[in-house]
Amino acid sequence: MVAAWLFTVAAMILAMIVLGGATRLTGSGLSIMEWAPLLGALPPTTDAEWQRLFGLYQKIPQYTLVNQGFGIDGFKHIFWLEWTHRLWGRLIGVVFLLPLLWLGVTGRIQRRLLPRLGLLFLLGGLQGAVGWFMVASGFMPDSTAVSPYRLVIHLVLALTLYAAIVWTGLSTLHPARTRPMPPNHLRPLAFAALGSVCLTIVAGGFTAGLHAGLTYNTFPLMDGHWVPDGYTMLHPLLRNFTENVAAVQFDHRLLATVTLALLSVLAVAGWRSGLPRGLAICLGAAVVGQYALGVTTLLMVVPVPVATLHQAGAAILLTVLLVLVHYLSAESRPLAAKPPPVEISPV
Repeated sequence: MVAAWLFTVAAMILAMIVLGGATRLTGSGLSIMEWAPLLGALPPTTDAEWQRLFGLYQKIPQYTLVNQGFGIDGFKHIFWLEWTHRLWGRLIGVVFLLPLLWLGVTGRIQRRLLPRLGLLFLLGGLQGAVGWFMVASGFMPDSTAVSPYRLVIHLVLALTLYAAIVWTGLSTLHPARTRPMPPNHLRPLAFAALGSVCLTIVAGGFTAGLHAGLTYNTFPLMDGHWVPDGYTMLHPLLRNFTENVAAVQFDHRLLATVTLALLSVLAVAGWRSGLPRGLAICLGAAVVGQYALGVTTLLMVVPVPVATLHQAGAAILLTVLLVLVHYLSAESRPLAAKPPPVEISPV
């Protein structure tokens, strides 16, 4: 029961990540200029309220520089997507908190898990605040989108929360028990693959934040070069990794290719080492599919449906790898040798 609840929350967070990607890609994230955690759950119901919110939106640079003249109907279109995104976040909080209280009071949750689950709930609340911190950066003068740095913070926190809930659900569903130890050589490779996936996602966040996918729309070369011109054009050098469009896209490509290689090797090694065949197949399919989605997104110049699937694919790939790492984790214990029979000597 506890595992089913946690996996339900994780599925809702996955949907939230997809919604967030669609919100960013359509430019809807800046359509609501007020942060009202409670009252904001109610949508506008009168023309006067719609006009008031539209008037607030008309004051920010995104309207004057990008969407000027698209009218109240255009505003409603982007408003509803952002409102749905925020409402879904509130629903996640409710679906997490109410069962947590009931399961805790009725003793269905192990006491050792309660502090962890309480911390996860607080992190979920923090994620809402970080979301507003990110959105507010888009209201700055001459800014038509949110800060890439704040976008990456928001994305990383969401995926951290998602991964922690998935891991806790797996530990609840499959607690430590006696079973054969998996091959030792797979663990370092699995952890290296997990690190590579995380770095690739962070690089993808900066790629999205800088709209770097709108340039260099060729593959595998970037305008005829393996390494694009201007890779180190910014000073100091470290700025290129987060602010230089050419460098950010190249790094994302490179990390994605390293991840493809690592996870492919891991899938084959796992298949040969006797890991569950379904898990090895899912891992290989997830990484190949995600790589193909990334290339397609680039070549098609970031169409919203494909780019949204690409963001969802990153979370799905992370999920499959988490399941594998959990299987290989220290929760596994070697089979204990049977104790020798006790001989009872006659008195």
